[in-house]
Amino acid sequence: MPAAGTVEALRAANLAFAARYPGEAGSRQPVHTVYGGAQLFTPDAARKLGDVAMRALREYAPDAKTLGKAVGIENHSALAKIHERVVDKLQREPVEDFRIDFEDGYGNRPDAEEDGHAEAVAEALAIGMKQGSLPPFIGMRIKPLNEELRVRSMRTLEIVLTELVKRAGKLPENFVVTVPKVVIIEQLEFIVAELARLERSLNLMDGTLKFEVMVETPQIVLDHEGRSLLPRIPAVSQGRLTGAHFGTYDYTAGVNITAAHQRMRHPACDFAKDVMQVSLAGTGIWLSDGSTTVMPVPIHRPREGAELSTRQEEGNRASVHAAWKLHFDDITHSLVGGFYQGWDLHPAQLVTRYAALYAFFLDGIDAAAARLSNFVNKAAQATLVGDVFDDAATGQGLLNFFLRGVNSGAITEEEALAMTGLSLDELRGRSFVKILKNRAR
Repeated sequence: MPAAGTVEALRAANLAFAARYPGEAGSRQPVHTVYGGAQLFTPDAARKLGDVAMRALREYAPDAKTLGKAVGIENHSALAKIHERVVDKLQREPVEDFRIDFEDGYGNRPDAEEDGHAEAVAEALAIGMKQGSLPPFIGMRIKPLNEELRVRSMRTLEIVLTELVKRAGKLPENFVVTVPKVVIIEQLEFIVAELARLERSLNLMDGTLKFEVMVETPQIVLDHEGRSLLPRIPAVSQGRLTGAHFGTYDYTAGVNITAAHQRMRHPACDFAKDVMQVSLAGTGIWLSDGSTTVMPVPIHRPREGAELSTRQEEGNRASVHAAWKLHFDDITHSLVGGFYQGWDLHPAQLVTRYAALYAFFLDGIDAAAARLSNFVNKAAQATLVGDVFDDAATGQGLLNFFLRGVNSGAITEEEALAMTGLSLDELRGRSFVKILKNRAR
């Protein structure tokens, strides 16, 4: 028999490991985050972005064949369904997550001007909450917590939160604060302390204020002592960290990649994202890829009272389609790499955000359905030992594939149920282990 002390030491270590790596919560993760300057934010920003995206789709890809040719999936077996569901998504829920930006998309302004914009943002959020016009996930990006901008950053955050609570009595659902350009762990310890202080001053419940960290500096990946800050972040976040977002262009600039080669699929970006995945795997922290900065916009504008020539219209179409193809391929690269969320910077990018997602999920849906159904049936019958299934992570990953597909709009709940043999309660329960426990009874 093992010595009692050895058993207790292993038990404590196992429990500590389980607490540190709880696995995916199974809750909905947005497929993207749209960034917009704080000075431009309005209560109906999401709807306006969707309307612009729909106009772009109608003008430059009015049918499935044109969209498929533009992004290189003209032979996809589900092309008609992809186009149909992109239209539906843009009409129903064009934006899943919006970040009101007081950093790069806003710039440095006089204090009085930023104070005014912070108050205006709070008012717009309160109106949006009342009208029900906000996207399901929303938040704000503050300025960096370096010595130059720390005070301004915290002042803006406090104004927005104080005015919002005063006007609405609470925060929107799934509200998060984005912390950019982190270079030392003390910056994260600081934001955790500040969020706790703001909760006390605003009479919010402990843990109400969440944050996400941006991975956009070389120092967060590897510090001056040769250690990565990333594995240390969950411990110092005290349960407040929800996500880690990769910043493509700041990161590539930080490792001296020239502007001509600063792109999402650069090997340097893949390295940083590999470190993110390894460091945060199993923690339940959402990972997000960065953005494509080539915008799908026309290159010709008609002069007043004049119309574009046929050649100019063709040039506009080619410009938009080329940018769409780049964005589509970037998103597909992210999805293949296990990053199910990314940034969008222009409303016309919503078209290819959803087209790429739907093409990706519908490509693998039949094989995943058969595998999940078979896995559930066999596991429930034979491989459930006590309360622990020997490969629950694999089953949860298969279930998450369908949950992400349903959340994104690629497939419907009804389709997922028919393909997998799961019940609606099982699908919505989002837990593979619970499915097995209930089926084993």
